Amino acid sequence: MRDTFLGRPNPDLDIVIEGDAIKLGHILSKELGAGLVSHKRFGTCTLVTRDKLRIDLATARKEKYERPGVLPTVRFSSVKDDLVRRDFTINAMAISINKDDFGKLIDFFGGLKDLKAGRIKMIHDKSFMDDPTRIFRAIRFEQRFGFHIDKHTQRLIDRAIKCGMLERLETQRVRKEVLNILREDDPMKSLERLGDFIHAKTLIRKVL
Repeated sequence: MRDTFLGRPNPDLDIVIEGDAIKLGHILSKELGAGLVSHKRFGTCTLVTRDKLRIDLATARKEKYERPGVLPTVRFSSVKDDLVRRDFTINAMAISINKDDFGKLIDFFGGLKDLKAGRIKMIHDKSFMDDPTRIFRAIRFEQRFGFHIDKHTQRLIDRAIKCGMLERLETQRVRKEVLNILREDDPMKSLERLGDFIHAKTLIRKVL
């Protein structure tokens, strides 16, 4: 929804289902003649149609982090629970495709308001502690869209770094986030902004 409101191209479809997404994926795969890859642990699957349209299906789920920096355990739940586990308010919006309320905006956390204000804002205060890779994503989105990270979210980033959350991340996860930054149209802007929060030696040590 974020890119749709910003008028940016997004060729892929992301659909959240209160039910068995993988079961639906198998049905759609047969009807569309599409390839299917499923991930049972997370209740997700991806369809790729003959004309290369990618459709990601996910069972609405709730996540629990056993300890900071590790992948979460998953329990299937509601659409609201699925949206609350997202990183930023601007990434926690959806549009209903149900017959009864087709086209209705689902926005529990003020994501559209923050989008219009150009604001990167966390949904809940433990978010960076649960998953410190979100620090990299906050900076990447801020620089990509020309937005600003709100002051409270900046304080949460600083707190997570001071608590050593980055040190708990596996090297491969940090490397993946840095590579995502390098794929941006202007990666230097994100790397320079990253330096406002993370000392270069700390980053190099985690990547290499």
